[in-house]
Amino acid sequence: MANPLKPITEKIADRVWRHAGDLRQGMNVYFLREDDGEVTIFDAGTAQMAAGVRAAAEEIGPIRRIVLGHSHADHRGVAKDLGVPVYCHPDERSNAEGDGGYHYFALDEIELRLPRIAYPRLLRHWDCGPVEIAGTISEGEEVCGFEVKHFPGHAPGMIGLWREADRLALVSDTIYMVDSMRFKRTDLPNVPNDVFNLDTAEAVESVRRLAALEPRTVAPGHAEPLAGERHQIRVLLEQAADRG
Repeated sequence: MANPLKPITEKIADRVWRHAGDLRQGMNVYFLREDDGEVTIFDAGTAQMAAGVRAAAEEIGPIRRIVLGHSHADHRGVAKDLGVPVYCHPDERSNAEGDGGYHYFALDEIELRLPRIAYPRLLRHWDCGPVEIAGTISEGEEVCGFEVKHFPGHAPGMIGLWREADRLALVSDTIYMVDSMRFKRTDLPNVPNDVFNLDTAEAVESVRRLAALEPRTVAPGHAEPLAGERHQIRVLLEQAADRG
C-alpha cells in the first residue's frame, strides 16, 4: 500500500508530470518540460511540498519559473522557497502579493463544525505568505506549448492551460474533484465550494467554458485527473455547472 504521507510523481502526458503531495497526496503541482529541458511549474501547492518538488525536479529538469493557477494558500505554497521567478494573471497579482484571496473567503459560513475550525489553521499552515510576482500572463499567451485560458470566479485571476493537440487541460481549481468539507475525493467534478469563491456565478460560467473546449483529460488542483472521451467529459462538466 502506498504511503499517504509520501509525495508521488507521475507522467500524465507528453512532457507533463503531476506531483501530488501533502496529506494523502491531495495537492497537485504540475511540471511542464520545455524544449530546452528546463521546467515550468504550474500551481505551487503547499509550503510543506517544497522538498518533494525539489526532489521531483532532480529527475525531470531544472526549474525555470512558476506559473500560478491562482494564489490561494494551497496553490502558492512553494512559490517563495524555490528561488525562481513567479508569474500569474494580471487580475491575480494583488492577491498573490497580498493575502492570497483570504479576504473574500466566507469561512464563518461553513456549516460543519470540524472544517469551520480547521480551515483557518490549515490555510496558515499551507501558505508561504505574499509572493513577489515577476510578471503576468494573460489569456491567449503560450506556456510550454499550452494556451492560457482565463477561468475566473473561484479567484479573479484563475487560469488554466489548454493543449489542443491532446486535449489536455490543466485547470487548477476551476473544478473540484474533492469534497472540501469532508476532506475526501469525489467521482464527479464540481464547481468549487462557495465559501472559497470570489464569485460563484462566474465560477459556474468558467466550468461551462471549460466544458466547451471538450477536453479528454482535465487535470485539477486536487486529486487525480478526470479522463475520458470528449463528449463524456463535456457532459460531466456541464452537469457540474448545472449543479452549481
